[in-house]
Amino acid sequence: MMSLVSTRTAATASPFEAVLCGLAPDGGLYVPASLPTWTLSQIQDLVGLPYEKAAALILHGFFDEISQEKMEALCAEAYASFSDERRVPVSSIEPGLFAMELYHGPTLAFKDIALQLLPLLMAYSAKATGQKEKSLILVATSGDTGKAALEGFADKPDTAIVVCYPNNGVSPAQKLQMVTQKGGNVCVTAVEGNFDDCQNGVKRLMGDPDFHEMVRQNGYTITSANSINFGRLVPQIAYYFTSYAQLLEQGAIALGEAVDFIVPTGNFGDILAGWYAKKMGLPVGTLICASNKNNVLSRFFETGTYDCGGELYKTTSPSMDILISSNLERLLFELTGQNPAPIQAWMEQRTAEKKFTVDEKTMEKARQDFFAAWADDQAASEAIGTVFHAQHVLLDPHSAVGYCAYQQYKKTKDTKRKAVLLCTASPYKFAATVLEALGRKAEGQEQTARALEKTTGKPVPQAILDLFSAEQRHFSCVEPKELDALVESFLKQS
Repeated sequence: MMSLVSTRTAATASPFEAVLCGLAPDGGLYVPASLPTWTLSQIQDLVGLPYEKAAALILHGFFDEISQEKMEALCAEAYASFSDERRVPVSSIEPGLFAMELYHGPTLAFKDIALQLLPLLMAYSAKATGQKEKSLILVATSGDTGKAALEGFADKPDTAIVVCYPNNGVSPAQKLQMVTQKGGNVCVTAVEGNFDDCQNGVKRLMGDPDFHEMVRQNGYTITSANSINFGRLVPQIAYYFTSYAQLLEQGAIALGEAVDFIVPTGNFGDILAGWYAKKMGLPVGTLICASNKNNVLSRFFETGTYDCGGELYKTTSPSMDILISSNLERLLFELTGQNPAPIQAWMEQRTAEKKFTVDEKTMEKARQDFFAAWADDQAASEAIGTVFHAQHVLLDPHSAVGYCAYQQYKKTKDTKRKAVLLCTASPYKFAATVLEALGRKAEGQEQTARALEKTTGKPVPQAILDLFSAEQRHFSCVEPKELDALVESFLKQS
């Protein structure tokens, strides 16, 4: 059976326990004690498989107490609503560069891959462990996670979900997606502050014994749907394998040929999934970590100092407007040989001083696998225009940041490797930014979406069109310290 360990004390848990509790009791994050391994022959066997079957094979290595047949059924249920039958298709952007299209799920963002499956994994885990309480899912979102989690958990039996997002810190479409969410078990609130205020608020609640007791008295137990949850991370590993298999199928690469992956990331979860894929045996070259102006990660890889004490900038790629990248803790734990002592010290330092410095030996290991770069709004806007006019490929602002990072990588490294850009969201979730990048003025959400469609010939997704006539159902806005009372009130009404 797969065993998981906490990054802070190396306390152990089963995969089911980790999915149900999210954060380890010591405040750490769960990681696999050892990874499943894949041979090139097994990777070749993924070619031509439906996404559900391929994903189930990869997931089964982590959830080995769920039969292969059952895991396939869970994946089939999770991904049935995706608009492309390939689920995560790979297409060409330009010679040598491919797009991994991660936006064909119900909320048009890569988070759907994990968050359509996580509720099913939670339900299975609760049954397997004999959990009697209902699950309260707490979510902090910088934009896409919130709606994807709401869509996954709305009206699921024995669950309630609370999502908090930074007031004025998400795109208009992202906000509309959340505040119009239907469901008898959902609560959505804006929080005065930025994403880190939201994330710290959720972590504070998850670590507060009095809050846990209040939740327990209401018949619930707490977990998270953020990428701190092991069950969020693992489904993301699958699409690195399936994209490689698609490149094999297309004849773009030979078996065993290394491929670079460009990942726009704020919380470091999506790119960490790629690192795990590499350690499992997938031929991954360099993982290119792309940041916006909130470039704490690129500065970290350059200097070895993680400094989250600066100003948080609002950018046109709001899902990456983050200063505390939670999943970096997992990588550092792995690079130190799963030694919790330095992790505990660094995380305590981060809390107390807003920064910490990693030893050079650990940084050397990190730089073997990662290249980090960043781009501001202007550069991303120019990239959207350049790529569309040259290739008729439409990038969202986050993917455009990734494209910019890739250009910097190519200038720095003399590489002939093929590369895959993780395209994390539909451009229509950021229609005004994209339209303006193409030289048109944006006015009103629906008019902007229609104008983008007319300008590009790319149809507006139905999920976006539905928003324009949807009724707003959630209106609250609270201070971070008021989250406790909000959750208590919600549970008493549920």
